[in-house]
Amino acid sequence: MIKNFIVVASGKGGVGKSTVSLNLSVSLASQKYKVGLLDADIYGPSMPRMMGISEKPSADKNKKILPYNKFSIKAMSIGNMIPEDKAIIWRGAMASSAIKQLLNDVQWGDLDFLIIDLPPGTGDIQLSLCQNLSITGAVIVSTPQEVSLIDVRKAISMFKKVNVPILGIVQNMSYLESDGSKNYIFGKDGALKESEKQKFKFLGDIPINPEICKSCDNGKPIVINKKLELHKIFNEISNRLINTISNNKNTEVKITN
Repeated sequence: MIKNFIVVASGKGGVGKSTVSLNLSVSLASQKYKVGLLDADIYGPSMPRMMGISEKPSADKNKKILPYNKFSIKAMSIGNMIPEDKAIIWRGAMASSAIKQLLNDVQWGDLDFLIIDLPPGTGDIQLSLCQNLSITGAVIVSTPQEVSLIDVRKAISMFKKVNVPILGIVQNMSYLESDGSKNYIFGKDGALKESEKQKFKFLGDIPINPEICKSCDNGKPIVINKKLELHKIFNEISNRLINTISNNKNTEVKITN
């Protein structure tokens, strides 16, 4: 049984959805929750690299795919089933079907949370998940700049139309700290102001930090390093998320015009 389905979205690529999804999952697991992570970005799966998993998955005696167990979470990605340098050239219906298989044919077991890292956009995969799952809510990831927020608003609009609650907004690449001062490379507090405007919970700020890039390339989530301030930041984000979920009631998902 999976108690909560949490989708991580933005409507835009390159804002750090996968980084947030992975580190949020590991942070929740460190608090003794049972957590799964599904990489639903069919066309650009990055979790295999970010988790340092290169081997193909195995199956149990009932032909259910066994998820990977690493960093105290269960994880699965289409990227583990195809060569790293091969493109997936599928129409939307095929991509949606693949996601359904990863949900239904993987032996997830009992989970408190299944974190689903969504692809960019508001297309077939997003709508298919919203129609077929009772989504607990969506975590929106954005950089502070208006170019990102334009697509974020579209994603928020989609979730509103399918009655998926917005659990909060994470502002990624918020600032670069140098010599004790913060440099707001992509503008200041754009996602924070958007959360206030739309009356959503602001889950937290994630700075630009070279260690995050290194951790993703090296297959080790940054949150496992307890000496870094980023460990504290992701833990605070996960705590705020848990509080928001506990205050929200389950909502029936329906497509509306």
